[in-house]
Amino acid sequence: MDAAVYRTPERAAARWIVAFNSALQNGTSAMVADLLEADSHWRDTVALSWTLKTTSGRDRIATDLAALAGERGMRDIAIDSDRCPPRTVRRAGSEVVEAILTFETDIGRCSGLLRMKVGSERAWTLLTALEAIRGHEEEVLRAGRDEPAVARAFHGPNWLDKRRGTAAYADRDPTVLVVGGGHGGITAAARLGQLGIDTLVVDRMARIGDNWRLRYHGLKLHNTLHSNHLPYLPFPETFPSYIPKDLIANWLEFYVDVMAINFWTRTSFDGAQWDAAARCWIARLTLADGSTREMRPRHIVMATSVSGTPSIPEIPTLEAFEGTVQHSSQFGDGAQWRDRPVMVFGTGTSAHDIAQDLQGNGARVTMVQRSPTLVVNIEPSAQLYDGVYLGPGPARDDRDLITLSVPLALMKVAHKEITDRVKQIDKPLLDGLEKAGFRLDFGEDGTGWPLKYRTRGGGYYFNVGCSELIADGKIDLIQYGEIDRFTAAGVAMKTGEERPAELVVLATGYKNQDHMVRLLFGEAVAEQAGPVWNFNPNTQELRNMWMATGHPGLWFTGGAFSQCRIYSKYLALQIQARELGLVG
Repeated sequence: MDAAVYRTPERAAARWIVAFNSALQNGTSAMVADLLEADSHWRDTVALSWTLKTTSGRDRIATDLAALAGERGMRDIAIDSDRCPPRTVRRAGSEVVEAILTFETDIGRCSGLLRMKVGSERAWTLLTALEAIRGHEEEVLRAGRDEPAVARAFHGPNWLDKRRGTAAYADRDPTVLVVGGGHGGITAAARLGQLGIDTLVVDRMARIGDNWRLRYHGLKLHNTLHSNHLPYLPFPETFPSYIPKDLIANWLEFYVDVMAINFWTRTSFDGAQWDAAARCWIARLTLADGSTREMRPRHIVMATSVSGTPSIPEIPTLEAFEGTVQHSSQFGDGAQWRDRPVMVFGTGTSAHDIAQDLQGNGARVTMVQRSPTLVVNIEPSAQLYDGVYLGPGPARDDRDLITLSVPLALMKVAHKEITDRVKQIDKPLLDGLEKAGFRLDFGEDGTGWPLKYRTRGGGYYFNVGCSELIADGKIDLIQYGEIDRFTAAGVAMKTGEERPAELVVLATGYKNQDHMVRLLFGEAVAEQAGPVWNFNPNTQELRNMWMATGHPGLWFTGGAFSQCRIYSKYLALQIQARELGLVG
C-alpha cells in the first residue's frame, strides 16, 4: 500500500471506511475479515444487537458483524464531520488512528468509533452505538410537546400546576418505575423523560439527595468534576474539583426540579410480581403518609446501586463487645469520640475516610485490615485512569464515546500500563505503608482500582491523607488474623495484649443488587434475571447492567457518575424500543 495514504489520520480512516462500506454492500464475512486485525474487538451498544456486547477475534467478528449489519441495514458509514476529527493517539500501549464515525440502520441514526494501529490498514477496535430511533429522536419529541408561543391560558393551569398534576399519578400508572433516587436513578429518569416515556422515581429518603446528604461528615467524591457531570446539565465550572457530599445532594435536588423528573420521596418499594398475561409488574409502594399504592408499570429499573444495602459480616465473638457497633453507613462524624479508643474494621475508602475523621477529632484510632487493599494517591495517580476527561480536547459527548469504545481486553492493557506508572509515582507512600504492616495489592494482574470497582465494587482507597497517618503511626494498624477474640472492652490479641475500644465501625461494604432482587422480587425472578455486576465472560460486559435481563421488564443501573451518564442513554433507548414494538 502507498505510504502516502497514511500522511493524515483522515486518509487512513477514509480508506478503511470505503472498503468497509463495500464489504457490507457485498454482504460477505470474508471481505469484512480482511479489514480486521487478528486480535480485533467489536463492541456493539444497542445499534445492531439491541444489547451491550463485545466480540473478540477476527473470524467471529466478521461472521457476526456481516450478519447483523445485513439484518439491520447498516449503511452510509462515514467520518462524522460534526465531531472530533480523526487523530493519532496512544491507546493501550499502541499508537493508533482514532476516528468517530456516523452511519444509518433501518432503525435509526448511529455512531461508531474506529481504531487502527498506525501503519495498519485493518481495524483494531470498532464501536457501533445507537444514537436515536428514527422519528422518535429527543429533539423531535421535545418539539412535539412545545406549546405555541401565543397560547397563553392566563386563567387555566400553569406550568407548575401541570407538573404537580403529572407527578401525582392520580389517574394513571407510570410506564417505568425507577427504584432509588440517587444519581443512577435520576439519570435514567432524565433520559427516559426526554424520550417521552412516563417515568416515576421512588425513594425512601425524606429529601432528594439524602442518600448523599446523610453520609459521613467529610465525604467528597474521589475523582474530579470533569468525569462526573450529569446528562443535559453539567455541573457549574465554579464547583470544586472534588465535590463535597452536601453540594452533590443539593445539585441532585436541583436537577430533579429543573429536569421535571417525577419523584416521590418517603416512598418505600415493597416488592413486585410479574403479571405475565398483562405483561406488566404489580408493584407495591408504601407512601409518605403510611398508605399503600399498587402500580402496574411495564418496566422497573432498580437503581439502588451496587452499594445499596449494608453488608454486616458475621464476626465471631463480636457479641461479647459492650461498646457501640456501627456500620459505616451509620457513622456521622468523629467529634463525640475525642480521646476515646475506636476500631475501624476494613481498609477500603470508607474505612480510611472514617478513620481519618476520627483521628482528626482526637480519637485514638486502630484500623483492622482483613484483606490486602489497593492504595493510590488521589493526586495525580488516581486521576490518571480518567485521563480521557482531563485537559483540553474533544467535547464531553465525544469523550464519552471514546470511553464507551474501549473493550475490556484493551482496558486491562491500558490500566496495567497506568498502574505500573502509578506504582513508581506512589513508591514512597507504598513503601511506608508496607513498613507499617499494611498489606497491598494492585488489582487483578496489576490493573489498578477501576477494574476492582467493576468486579467487586471496592477493595481500594484513594489516599487523601489517611495513608500518611498509618505510615507515621498516628493511626494504629492490626491484622484481623492477629485478633483472638472480642471482649467487653475491646479485643484480646493472640499475643495476649488487650486493646481497648469504645466504638467499632464496620466499614465492611454493601450487599450487591442480587440481594435486593431476591428480597423484593423472590427467588424465581432472581434466577430468571440472572446475576448483576461483575463481568460476563461471554459478552465481556458488566452482567445485566443497562441491558435487558433474563426477566422481562426488569432493568438495572448504577455505578459511578460517568457510568450512569453514559449508559443511561442506552438503557433508555432499549426501553423505548420495546415501547415502540421494535423489540419483543
